[in-house]
Amino acid sequence: MIIAELTSYLEEIAPLNYQENYDNAGLIVGSSDREIKKALISLDCTEAIVDEAIQQNCDIIISHHPIVFKGLKKLNGNNYVERVIIKAIENKIAIYAIHTNLDSVLSGVNAKICEKIGLQNCQVLSPKSGLLKKLVFFVPLAKADEVKTAIFNAGAGNIGNYSECSFSINGFGTFKGNESSNPFVGIKNELHQENETRIEVIYPAIAERKILSALLASHPYEEVAHDIYSLDNSLQDVGSGMVGELENEMDGIDFLHLLKKNMGLIVIRHTEILNKKIKRIAVCGGSGSFLLKKAIQAKADVFVTADFKYHEFFDADRKILIADIGHFESEQFTQELLLQFITKKFPNFAVRLTENNTNPIKYLS
Repeated sequence: MIIAELTSYLEEIAPLNYQENYDNAGLIVGSSDREIKKALISLDCTEAIVDEAIQQNCDIIISHHPIVFKGLKKLNGNNYVERVIIKAIENKIAIYAIHTNLDSVLSGVNAKICEKIGLQNCQVLSPKSGLLKKLVFFVPLAKADEVKTAIFNAGAGNIGNYSECSFSINGFGTFKGNESSNPFVGIKNELHQENETRIEVIYPAIAERKILSALLASHPYEEVAHDIYSLDNSLQDVGSGMVGELENEMDGIDFLHLLKKNMGLIVIRHTEILNKKIKRIAVCGGSGSFLLKKAIQAKADVFVTADFKYHEFFDADRKILIADIGHFESEQFTQELLLQFITKKFPNFAVRLTENNTNPIKYLS
């Protein structure tokens, strides 16, 4: 298949506009119309990963972390980023990154952590805003249901566990077509009044093109009057971190031992173990200290994440147990997650997990 088939599928799971503004997810090296036969999945894209891709005849690397975060002004091989890009281009290996967009979806990185820990009733910890829009349009009463069905099928009108959500109010629309018009109702050059319905629906911004196409295709009018509003509402199934519950509460030290075993950890950095039972757990793959207040607000007993700085541990303030398990360690099962996604959709496509441990941090025991 070609790269675009694979990346389009991955972007259905984790749309690119869900990534953070500092991120660089997507196709970094390679042309989307290039044919591919074998993929290598890794957490990071390093020189060792490119060498492995060459040895295993893989023509695309799918990594969680983008090899390029900032703009490159030169490609002289003076650092590992430049060397990776040069080697990939020379060997015709594409590089694709699926990073904070995969962190942000309900079935993504944090869901995998929750699964490994054994959490239930999981929800997004900090939902994203700015991803929803509202469409308002006007349609003749007799055609209202037909048009609503079309835009619902295109992805409009979903709110949480509810679908086909809309609001309608009836009124009168007026218009007068000129000589070049072809009105569905009324006569050219004559003012016409029509019983119409004003319909409002919410939709995710990523579906806008498909929804507007459905609106225009199903609407009877030659010119479709409609308004689009950007919303500050949060999209509850998209955002940073997750929070869930253990099946049975346990002591803090017992939870840390469970966490160490289930996540395959060598060490856990943590705050003081509080004298209370542990039940509600917040998680965030990668650097999650920015979510500490959200975890406390969510009444989590423990916050599992990585990359806390020394002084940030004090911010637990005996309200929560911070368990810093390491950046690589928190995201290591993302590779497994991507393998599951790809093999389910493309069972005959060759894909393999890297045999390289790309964690730059080593531990001396």
